[in-house]
Amino acid sequence: MNTLKDRAAENLIAVRRNAPLIHNITNFVVMNVTANALLAIGASPVMAHAPEEVMELAQLAGALVLNIGTLTREWVPTMIMAGQAAAIQGKPVVFDPVGVGATRFRTDTARKILKEAAVRIVRGNTSEVHALSDVESNSPPGTKGVDAVHSMEAVLDGAKGLAGRSGVTLAVTGPFDVVTDGHRQIRVANGHPLMQRVTGTGCMASAVIAAFAAVDSDPVIAAATALAVFGLAGEMAAAVAGGPGSFMVGLLDALYGMTPEKVCEGARIEGS
Repeated sequence: MNTLKDRAAENLIAVRRNAPLIHNITNFVVMNVTANALLAIGASPVMAHAPEEVMELAQLAGALVLNIGTLTREWVPTMIMAGQAAAIQGKPVVFDPVGVGATRFRTDTARKILKEAAVRIVRGNTSEVHALSDVESNSPPGTKGVDAVHSMEAVLDGAKGLAGRSGVTLAVTGPFDVVTDGHRQIRVANGHPLMQRVTGTGCMASAVIAAFAAVDSDPVIAAATALAVFGLAGEMAAAVAGGPGSFMVGLLDALYGMTPEKVCEGARIEGS
């Protein structure tokens, strides 16, 4: 039986063999680095926000990423339309609820997208997942902008409950990552603190998850193996970086230079 490390290596190979087109409706801050991360890992990005395009792109793309980092009301119907179109085509939808919990508008919008856009995988930090899980709250759960202020232990039970209720897979990222669908749980220990010192690494991780989900129909395995590969790339970049600036360049280089052998050697992923 293949190990999770083997699956991670196989998914990397599949992404590079198939070069899936990943449709991103994402935020202005990270469009460039997200596109470059997808290119470096072997996928093909398209950044398209026009509602007139979503039906055609759903037929062409291998997966869809919805990201609310620079949220505006005008984009929300397009995101929901794109998610529903992707679902009709059987394509996975990855949702990155950036900063959910910071404001009521952001929190209500994230929950609306989660409910209506046929989301299959949610990738968020601990506080973002806490905000989505805290469905009984009548006020925005506290966050510090887009930064996490909750521990993994504090949010994991709520994450499992949310996954079970909504039928999505949750990829919760932090000092270590946990992926769960409410029944299965996989822990990923790859990563480096420098990943928190540059803008966009979480958004890049969501895009890489989408690339893996385009080639692996199991959303739990796809998300966990993507996070292992992405976290390992972060470790490799940090080993040669002098600081956040060179780290970001090194991260793209590490994604590009990642091999199945490096994944099998360095991935720290366990669970079932």
